[in-house]
Amino acid sequence: MVCVDRLFEAVACRGHVCVGLDTAADYVPAAERRRAASDAETVLAFNRALVDATLDAAACYKVQIAYYEEMGIAGLRAYALTLQYIRERGGIVIADIKRGDIADTALRYAKAHFEGEFEADFVTLSPYMGMDSIEPWASYIDSKGKGAFVLMRTSNKGMRDFEYLELRDGVSGNGAGPRLYHAVGDKLAELAADHTGTHGYGAFGAVVGCTEREEAAEIRARYPGLFFLIPGYGAQGGAADDAALLLREGNGGVVNASRSILKAWAAELKKSGGNEEMADNVFAAEAARRAALEMRDAILAAIKK
Repeated sequence: MVCVDRLFEAVACRGHVCVGLDTAADYVPAAERRRAASDAETVLAFNRALVDATLDAAACYKVQIAYYEEMGIAGLRAYALTLQYIRERGGIVIADIKRGDIADTALRYAKAHFEGEFEADFVTLSPYMGMDSIEPWASYIDSKGKGAFVLMRTSNKGMRDFEYLELRDGVSGNGAGPRLYHAVGDKLAELAADHTGTHGYGAFGAVVGCTEREEAAEIRARYPGLFFLIPGYGAQGGAADDAALLLREGNGGVVNASRSILKAWAAELKKSGGNEEMADNVFAAEAARRAALEMRDAILAAIKK
């Protein structure tokens, strides 16, 4: 089964939450940090606890490699073991690596992240060197059923520096001049059509943030065959109603949240007036589960409106 079909079915079964394991050591309770021999071991133990607690509440997990690279070789080992643990438990993992090189270099990156110690189900890619930075990954989509999410219209403030530049050729569906992100989406839709799963979505999906509500309906209608990875929920200001606009018939996307789930334990302690020394990984995992369930239920309620 291709990964996009697995992801579609995971959403149908468990909801739309993508737990972002963008885990820094200082996100972990202090008592756990003192017990561990290193930051990398701290992060790995914390990740495993959160995965155990959220498996039935999350469609997938997104693991941002930068948080592990900063810890050096030990951090990359924690990254590899986190991916392995998620997949062994039957979860779906997105390696958030944002690669964007071409030709043989792209093939080497694909081998690194679709085979061996860093094997993931999906990766994130940057398209701005052109489609020859995306197409080399297709061999693994065909041979191993993998998938990729390509940066299209992101959730950060700086997206307007480039993604919103107006193009001169053609007119978009809403009567305004098309923007650069439309050009990315159009090319991606063509590629996705050649790698479509049984549920009608392409193995090449798009990263589309939920922080710009006014464009959501147009984007969803324009790209019915693209599965979306939706960042911007929670700490970046996106809400369930915003994310729901990027879904199609209740599916077609996963909504990522990182800090609001990873640090839910700290928010709960602050609200109750508790001391951080009261917290451990068990407490953090239970808080993460509550946060994931609350997010899942909010999105499902927004879809029903």
